[in-house]
Amino acid sequence: MIYLIFAIISSSSIALILKFNSENKRSTLQMLAANYLSATLIAGVRLLIDPAATYSNFSLFFGMGMGLLFALSFFAYAAAVKAAGTSLATTASRLSLIIPFLLSALFYAEKPGLFQYFGFIMALFTIGLFYYSLRHPGNTQSLHFKDYIYLLLVLIGIGLGDSAMKIFKEARDTSEEPWFIFFIFSTALLYILVILLYRKETFDSKATRNGLIMGIPNMFSTFFLLGALARLPAVIVYPFNNIAIILFTTIMAYLLWHERLNLFGKLALSSGIIALILLSM
Repeated sequence: MIYLIFAIISSSSIALILKFNSENKRSTLQMLAANYLSATLIAGVRLLIDPAATYSNFSLFFGMGMGLLFALSFFAYAAAVKAAGTSLATTASRLSLIIPFLLSALFYAEKPGLFQYFGFIMALFTIGLFYYSLRHPGNTQSLHFKDYIYLLLVLIGIGLGDSAMKIFKEARDTSEEPWFIFFIFSTALLYILVILLYRKETFDSKATRNGLIMGIPNMFSTFFLLGALARLPAVIVYPFNNIAIILFTTIMAYLLWHERLNLFGKLALSSGIIALILLSM
């Protein structure tokens, strides 16, 4: 159970650090660069202590593509936290499991049950509630069209990332996984650095510090989740993990920043939790 608790804390910490960085108006790009630097170093240490790890051209080039997807998804996540708040952005990231859900059903002959079909419908309903929550008069933020689609980009980006993990696990041996993860984080770092060099931003030491800290839970969230799955049934781990992350980040955002949800936001949060329960059954 301790692995599951640490997995929840690690994943929740990412959204809270993004919110902290946004509240203090620090550079998002520099924070992401430092985040991927930290994660790359940790992945590199893992390679050093795992002499059995191997790699192939598939893990290299697939990892490079994943690195771009990870960088774009994380940028969308940071923008969603700023535009829509921590609670709704986290709910969108958790609902991303509908993408690998569809992939498994369409290409890996994993047939969903009746409850999962209802869960998929509830997930789509939740996306609509996201939109109404953002445009509701109770939301005092000044929003633009791009702000309305950040939540959808988070859902799609993270969902495609999870789907790619499924593809990799089906296609390659587990001995390639450490190198694959290293390629993902290191190339994501390179992509962000290229953008930073192009934009010539002034160095932001506090954003860099935030990113270095965020890279630790970013890397270990997967480690703790795999540890939980090795000790507990998946039917317990996935719904408990996803729902607890949403509730924990919502409570912490309220306590730290007095972040409130309007009526549509509360409905989106509730329907998102119901969708996750149904999809996990």
